[in-house]
Amino acid sequence: MEPTGPLAEADWRSHRPAVFGAAYRILGSVAEAEDVTQEVWLRAAAADLSGVRDLRAWLVTLAARASYNVLKSARVRRESYVGPWLPEPLLTGPDAAAQVLMDESVSTAMLVLMETLTPAERVAFVLHDVFDFPFARVAEVLGSTPAASRKLASRARARVAAVKERPRASKAETERLLKAFKAAADAGNMTELVELLHPDAVYVADGGGKVTAARRPVQGAERIALLTVRQIEMRRPDAFQIIEVNGQPALATYHGGELIWLDTVEIADGRITTLRRLVNPEKFPHIGHI
Repeated sequence: MEPTGPLAEADWRSHRPAVFGAAYRILGSVAEAEDVTQEVWLRAAAADLSGVRDLRAWLVTLAARASYNVLKSARVRRESYVGPWLPEPLLTGPDAAAQVLMDESVSTAMLVLMETLTPAERVAFVLHDVFDFPFARVAEVLGSTPAASRKLASRARARVAAVKERPRASKAETERLLKAFKAAADAGNMTELVELLHPDAVYVADGGGKVTAARRPVQGAERIALLTVRQIEMRRPDAFQIIEVNGQPALATYHGGELIWLDTVEIADGRITTLRRLVNPEKFPHIGHI
């Protein structure tokens, strides 16, 4: 593609999923990724693109640079975050408002692990391993050398390999277990809950200090089952639905039409190994209520 002038709206629509996808993978926040996407649109709309030979790469490069700057400042804020941090969920099912580039790198498990990377490692991994950028271009974004960028991506790749190697349950199995878990929790059936959970299962909750939530991961099927039943008794949810976020089914739980928590899970051998419960209301605007 060789644009000869201002950015055409049709070209922007075709490349917007890549721009947003790069920003979201780097930042793990829908709101921040939307801000970056808007910034890229404004800059591109005002630019002379006559010298741009690869519009998609140029736009994603703008998004990566902006996201890198945001991420470096966001890391300071996240160091003081109350309790575990979970990525802001991205609606990806049929109800999603916009098309988004989808692959394993946008899964909740991957984004949680990527949060342990340095900002430079995260950018290098996303640009090279997800968007297939050469290391020379990655280096331009990071202000480093191609050799240094290669090392950053290699370190990141080694860290995320554990997630890629895990067996991934089908959407049908994930939905079945989420519904069974919900039914058992509503009934206060401890025996069934424990059976659905792996003995060494881990529960992670993100309340962000806005609502009551466990500030440390909880491990063990019985402890998680008891905590789950108590939360049902305290919050008294009255509705739920299965929605798709980050490419997998998730359990959205409501009270009075308001979303009160969102559960995502990892599964192995037919049991839940990780239960992540997002309860921070500041991360719900892009999911909505009923």
